[in-house]
Amino acid sequence: MAVDWALTAVFAALVLPCVLRLVRLDYARLGHRVRHGDLAELLLVVAMVAMVSPVGGPIPAAGWQAVLALTTGWFAVAWWRTRTCAHHALSAAAMLYMVTAMPHGGRDHGPWLTMSAMEARLALPLIAVVAAGYFVLDAAWTGVLVVRGAAIAGADPGSGQASRAVCRAAMGAGMGYLLLASAL
Repeated sequence: MAVDWALTAVFAALVLPCVLRLVRLDYARLGHRVRHGDLAELLLVVAMVAMVSPVGGPIPAAGWQAVLALTTGWFAVAWWRTRTCAHHALSAAAMLYMVTAMPHGGRDHGPWLTMSAMEARLALPLIAVVAAGYFVLDAAWTGVLVVRGAAIAGADPGSGQASRAVCRAAMGAGMGYLLLASAL
């Protein structure tokens, strides 16, 4: 239970930099792709808070499935067109997998999205292990870039690159942990 609350606090803390970027950044200058990425990151962080919180979230699992399916589709099309946004498409797809593959309808948590109450493991655990591998490697690589300063080298100081990189590393590590913990 302590791990669930700690993860809830970490993911909830990531909401603030996402919101601050959306409020403060000049998206006319940075472009619509950056705005879409920041919006997707906020949505995924909120979904993670709902998933790991021991009390669950106010939106049933079916609602999150719809939102995450649309997000996955949006970023998959963006990736197909511009060869960017692949990470957001994979993140949304992994979240959709977690919501869909977790046991639903039991007396543990009813229709609400609560991973902490799960007694059983995710369906198709091999998908979870592969996705976890991707997110852990991505988090480690992004973390190395942040520590070296390469993620923000040459970036415009007002572009939010440092905040975005730290959030990506924290989200990747958290998603990797959740996927592995739920699959094994």
